[in-house]
Amino acid sequence: MLNKFFKKFFPDIGIDLGSANTLVYVRDRGIVINESSVVAVNTRTDEILAVGEEAKKMIGKTPVYISVSKPLAQGIITDFEVAEKMLKYFIERVHQGRFIPLPRPRVVIGIPLDTTEVERKAVEDVVIQAGGRKAFLIEEPMAAAIGARLPIQEPVGTMIVDIGGGTTEIAVISLGGIVTWKRLSVAGDTLNQDIIYYVRVNFNLLLGESTAEEIKIKIGSAWSSNEIKETKIRGRDLISGLPKEILVNDAQIREAMNKSIKTILEAIRNTLETTPPELVADIYERGITLTGGGALLQNLDKLISKEIQIPVRVTDDPLTAVVRGAGIVLEDLERLKDVLLLPTVHPFR
Repeated sequence: MLNKFFKKFFPDIGIDLGSANTLVYVRDRGIVINESSVVAVNTRTDEILAVGEEAKKMIGKTPVYISVSKPLAQGIITDFEVAEKMLKYFIERVHQGRFIPLPRPRVVIGIPLDTTEVERKAVEDVVIQAGGRKAFLIEEPMAAAIGARLPIQEPVGTMIVDIGGGTTEIAVISLGGIVTWKRLSVAGDTLNQDIIYYVRVNFNLLLGESTAEEIKIKIGSAWSSNEIKETKIRGRDLISGLPKEILVNDAQIREAMNKSIKTILEAIRNTLETTPPELVADIYERGITLTGGGALLQNLDKLISKEIQIPVRVTDDPLTAVVRGAGIVLEDLERLKDVLLLPTVHPFR
């Protein structure tokens, strides 16, 4: 009876708590939140001024008493207090209009590979403090594979490359478990920094991170095409200190990101080298699946396929693959409970 009450008034939710974006899935409703993982706080009053996209717009534009921060780095919580406030804001937003004092949903939340017990406990504690009734942890590549509808429980090798904002996670999955894997701190945010560094060195122009990300999305690519793409970018001239506008093309941005993309390619190759040959044979036949926001980089799938000599596909809506996977686990928790990580010890829960 109590479980039915909780399910009716506090529907379970799945969360992809990423370095760049946080997505929330609500049982029977689908994805209801897709916001930047950014929080703006008034340091004088400790009041939250904005969360998500509204906070992201404030980056680099605030007075000294407003702190705009990202509470996660490389998928790990670096600011517990701010992360708790952000998660509480999203959970309350999900239950807005239900006339209840405090929502208490069960939460399935994705975490990076190879997190320590301390880091896992931090995620569980943030969920509970933010209003969750119980926290279930799932490794992000596993959630992404489930979200991409890959046959993770079958005795076949499935390879997934999840390129997020803070980390790139490569995993080979078979029989409901991760067989071989590799985690890199080279991901979408790194590519933004590559563009900032390239423009500073070659054009003496200082860019903001948001501008670099816009350039990456607009003309960034991993492999050349017949069409030349150009865009104007504005920043501060490092010599004169005045505003300056320049024209850059896709070849220059590709050159800026080249080293980081090669690092990802090398990690995929190294993961395959440590994978059992039977599973490699399956991967060669079934291909590699790309998920995460970084999978949207133009022609990245073509470059990986050319270099690794294995078919590569980008899953549908790669940005939401992890949260969709968390949602699928929520909908069938009994059948998929084995893909969840064991909880850390909470003696008073």
